[in-house]
Amino acid sequence: MSAPPRVLTVAGSDSGGGAGIQADLKTMLALGTHGMSVVTAVTAQNSLGVQGSWELSAEAVRAQYRSVVDDIGVQAVKTGMLASAELVETVADLLAGTDAPAVVDPVGVSKHGDPLLAACALDSVRTKLLPVATVATPNLDEVAQLTGVEVASEDDLRRAAAAVLAYGPKWVLIKGGHLRGD
Repeated sequence: MSAPPRVLTVAGSDSGGGAGIQADLKTMLALGTHGMSVVTAVTAQNSLGVQGSWELSAEAVRAQYRSVVDDIGVQAVKTGMLASAELVETVADLLAGTDAPAVVDPVGVSKHGDPLLAACALDSVRTKLLPVATVATPNLDEVAQLTGVEVASEDDLRRAAAAVLAYGPKWVLIKGGHLRGD
């Protein structure tokens, strides 16, 4: 038997378990991988929304990442909530020095509309994080935040994807589950 692929999630903790590292780790387990985590922020969150959010220090994020990558190793990394420009830049530097594909989910707001990324961090996402992404997976709101492209129909998706690709990821998958229509 071979060991399962080692996948690292770098994201916020969702106390309700519906998003963040909890959802990532459940998905990784279901797909047969060995999931590991770096916590970037802790949220008080439930089915009604986000009641509070507390960011960890860049030093704590860097220490968690180095601990896992330098000992266990990783074959893929997925990012989620990074909260601030400092954490975005810290994680981008870590990803740039890691020989593994990176899936970047540029989390900006919760599904209830609660902000999870400081507005001043958007430029760091564009210039530091997206260029080191193998795949970027923004949703429709995140595409609008990052590029100014509003997706109102399926025809707008290609234009939106091109706008995200211009920031440097190899591929883009725009999540449009809440786009009107079929």
